[in-house]
Amino acid sequence: MDQTSNAREELDRLGRSLRRQLVELISDLTLRVHLRRLSLDEPKAADPHEPLRHHYATGYQGNRPANVTAAETAARAISRLRAAGWEVTASQEDDDGILWTVLVAHRDGNSIRILTSDATPAVVFRGQTPALALHPPQPVQPPEPVRTPETLTPGYVLCYECDGLGRCPGCGGRGWVLREPHRRHRCAECGTRQVCPICQGHGELSVSSLSPYQRGYYPELDRP
Repeated sequence: MDQTSNAREELDRLGRSLRRQLVELISDLTLRVHLRRLSLDEPKAADPHEPLRHHYATGYQGNRPANVTAAETAARAISRLRAAGWEVTASQEDDDGILWTVLVAHRDGNSIRILTSDATPAVVFRGQTPALALHPPQPVQPPEPVRTPETLTPGYVLCYECDGLGRCPGCGGRGWVLREPHRRHRCAECGTRQVCPICQGHGELSVSSLSPYQRGYYPELDRP
């Protein structure tokens, strides 16, 4: 099994483990549980550095029973989590006048946050796995040009911006560039479109449509 498969299997395992623990907590601490909201779809990019690292992240909000206080909810959550091998810390946070009890739990790189308050029946759950690189760094392979001098359409010239590549010359058609140590940034030339902003991916330009400015790139067109 290759490195990519191993990393994805490990991330999926962590995601399933995280969801199981959240399901147990939500089912025990809240009313009218709707677990379809607690979905783990495709992992999301968590870090713009290269190679990209991905994680699963999910959230849920439910209501505690009316006869159960926030302190009782927090105590029950702490007991459940610690019994399952999680390290748990508790703190108080004020958010727009609402005093929340905030639990933060860690196990196997997974993390869970639970917020509860006597000012509201809401209990908020957030969980995420560690971020793993699913693919090893790949050397950048320049794409093949879509047009060459030999394959130009009659009446056309190679695009002066990409020289027939068709892809954005600023990022090589990736939609991002590396700046700082191995950090991805959106390409300033094409955004994320990946194609050359002048020829729109065609690699060539119609001579009859060239502006006077563009014709300056082709002095041979005006030679007698």
